[in-house]
Amino acid sequence: MLIMAAAGLALLFFGYRIKKIAFFVIWFILGFNLTNILLPTIIKISPEVVSSELWQALLPVGGGLLLALLGFSIEKICVAGICFALVMMITVQYFGTEIQTLAIGGIVGVIAAGAATALMKPAVIIATSVAGAYAITLALLVLVPSIDKNTFYFPILIGLSVLGSAIQFSTTKRI
Repeated sequence: MLIMAAAGLALLFFGYRIKKIAFFVIWFILGFNLTNILLPTIIKISPEVVSSELWQALLPVGGGLLLALLGFSIEKICVAGICFALVMMITVQYFGTEIQTLAIGGIVGVIAAGAATALMKPAVIIATSVAGAYAITLALLVLVPSIDKNTFYFPILIGLSVLGSAIQFSTTKRI
């Protein structure tokens, strides 16, 4: 969690300046979290995973690396995918996995992805800020268990996203 928080801070404040690294880190975080969400299903399908804690630890890292390598190589698809994946991860994390919720999250994600490809620089800044804020928020909620997830998830996420975006826009005016 500390590594995820550190990566989140780098994305939050320097995402546009370290764009290629940021894409790699964002896709790794998304792949890692997605694999963790899918791990119970993987365990049901493959019982040998249940018996080995090594596999349970390595699968999320492998999922993160696979998505990270994809995201590192294709920039426009990467930005659109980051926006879509962030919307879906936040939807699943906070609102659940009912089909109606996923459909609404998917529609919002597609709209965000389309807007991101049309406005590349602002989209990269906002996407890296939100991704950094998401990583920091998850780390905070795990590292400080006294924080109520239902009350403070969105205020922390939105506040950090706005702060990171403002700092990145002000420091990259001439780039």
